[in-house]
Amino acid sequence: MTHPAVRAVAISDRPLSVTEVLDSLDDPASGGLVLFVGRVRDHDGGKGVVGLSYSAHPSALQRLEEVCERVGTEHDVTGVAAVHRVGDLDIGDLAVVVATTAGHRGSSFDASRALIDTLKAEVPIWKHQRFADGTEEWVGAP
Repeated sequence: MTHPAVRAVAISDRPLSVTEVLDSLDDPASGGLVLFVGRVRDHDGGKGVVGLSYSAHPSALQRLEEVCERVGTEHDVTGVAAVHRVGDLDIGDLAVVVATTAGHRGSSFDASRALIDTLKAEVPIWKHQRFADGTEEWVGAP
């Protein structure tokens, strides 16, 4: 991580901690902090979800770092953090935590939205959903 705003980037098979992400962004110059937490929901596409697992390509961490660097460069932020979970997750588990800090809320809102949207579009992490009816599907896999 070379951009000074990038404070925390990780892909982990352990439960994610919102507190750790927030602690990494502690900065007296930041008047705005925007946090997004993605959780495993119990439905998708009209079907009941009973669980899922995330898999990451070996390049995923590097790609996540690149996304964070880009957000730090393109937005007026003082902090950027993004962590994503891999492995088996249950309903309600945290799948992704992203946050940004800035001098003002507007910059932080814009940067956080760009961070999660770009992460989902560009970082090779794939979701394997298991449905209540016994079917399953891969989401985001090539």
